[in-house]
Amino acid sequence: MAIGLKPIRSEADYDAALAEVETLWGANAGTPEGDRLDVLATLIDAHEATIHPMDSPDPVEAIRFRMEQKSLTPGDLEPVIGPRNRVADV
Repeated sequence: MAIGLKPIRSEADYDAALAEVETLWGANAGTPEGDRLDVLATLIDAHEATIHPMDSPDPVEAIRFRMEQKSLTPGDLEPVIGPRNRVADV
C-alpha cells in the first residue's frame, strides 16, 4: 500500500490522490482499503472546495436543464411548482 496520507498541497498531490482513488474504487467499507478511500475522498473534497470551487448554478437554468434531460414540458411541473403562470417564470 502507498505511504501515509498527507494534505493535498499541489496539483501533483491532487493528481496522485485521484489516481489512487481509481485503484481503490469499489473497496468495501470497513476494510483498510475502504477506509483509505474514504479518507482520500475527504481530502480531495476539501481540496476541490478551496482550489477548484464550483459556483452554484442559476436555479432557473438548473430546472431548465433537468427538464431537457427528462423531456419534461412546463405542464409536467405544475403539480410541483404550482399554477401555469408560476411555471412560466421558469
